[in-house]
Amino acid sequence: MRPAVATDRPGILGLAGEVEHWFGPMVAEAGFHHALDRHVAEQRALVASDAGRLVGAVLFGGSSLRFAVHWLVISERARGRGVGRQLMTAVVERLTGGRGLAEGEVVEVVTFGADHPGAVASGARVFYERLGFVPGEPAPDGPDGGSRQVFRYKRTEAVRFSP
Repeated sequence: MRPAVATDRPGILGLAGEVEHWFGPMVAEAGFHHALDRHVAEQRALVASDAGRLVGAVLFGGSSLRFAVHWLVISERARGRGVGRQLMTAVVERLTGGRGLAEGEVVEVVTFGADHPGAVASGARVFYERLGFVPGEPAPDGPDGGSRQVFRYKRTEAVRFSP
């Protein structure tokens, strides 16, 4: 895991292209490019690589008391190998300065609603639940028109998303 840099942009866009069928258009969307560039410039983007090729990326932000994972993608070939878990652990460490979540702090992520076709196929809901996130209220539908739901993680000790 390392901070994303501007030269990672093509690789991150390649990862985005792998999941557009679930999330809706990103690669050709100026808004996504702007958000990506802003997160990279603010050092709120991390990437994971394997053999010199990006296999995961995450965009994050927020501040104490409410942190957020804005976007997380793992290449299909790397899913189930712990890449997502490692990225999420690194995000929480960066957001909290390595101290872990304090009392009253939460990490939020918006993922597929239970009725979304990508909810099972992508493994996203199960992934977050295995990390200890709890489903919350519905969120606005995604750009693909599919349902979304907020998931939250709270913890008072250092976060280490272990199996």
